[in-house]
Amino acid sequence: EKAVNLKKDLAEMQEWMTQAEEEYLEKDFEYKSPEELENAVEEMKRAKEDVLQKEVRVKILKDNIKMLAAKVPSSGQDLATELNVVLENYQLLCNRIWGKCHTLEEVWSCWIELLQYLDLETAWLNNLEERVQMTENLPDKLGAVNDALESLESVLRHPADNRTQIRELGQTLIDGGILDDIISEKLEAFNARYEELSHLAVSRQIALEQQLQTMRETDHMLQVLQENLVELDRQLTSYLTDRVDAFQMPQEAQ
Repeated sequence: EKAVNLKKDLAEMQEWMTQAEEEYLEKDFEYKSPEELENAVEEMKRAKEDVLQKEVRVKILKDNIKMLAAKVPSSGQDLATELNVVLENYQLLCNRIWGKCHTLEEVWSCWIELLQYLDLETAWLNNLEERVQMTENLPDKLGAVNDALESLESVLRHPADNRTQIRELGQTLIDGGILDDIISEKLEAFNARYEELSHLAVSRQIALEQQLQTMRETDHMLQVLQENLVELDRQLTSYLTDRVDAFQMPQEAQ
């Protein structure tokens, strides 16, 4: 009777493993939305817990069959053969579920990481846009133009590492057919805004550099003129002091 019960337990265990395989491993998920992906991750975590809970039952079956084999070798031998099949199938099921769970967790982590990098770069784009707007309607003063230029250049020195991560993470998910429509849309919008703002910022940078150069040249010319006027004033004052007749002065003094 004990052998019959153990045989029944082995059959039930095998039936459960077949159902678990159908439920957890043979579903065809497309993961077209973050919600679908997150639900799949949670489901595989539950599957992992479900399989782990059966580990105790498998161990009890194994111990009972060993004890029976020791007492009744003839009955125990057949059960031991069936047990080995069940153990192999159970281990295979565990490995496959572990693997799928790990893969989905990695995919979810990849998606979250992509969102984080997009948030970082979007914040940078917002800052760049603000700095570009600050370069408009500047006072016609060398210091103000110089400060605006330095402020803009400091933002433009932003490293490209985050954008590289965005491109690689996005491509990895898209290649796997995971959230491909959503990611493509996000990347297209981000890249379009990045190109537009970068082009505008570089154009403003060049314009400010030219404006600054012109202002510096003008300042230099004014400084030279001021120095010449001071020297001329000194000469005129000297002529007047010495009561020199105008017609005796150099042409420029006259």
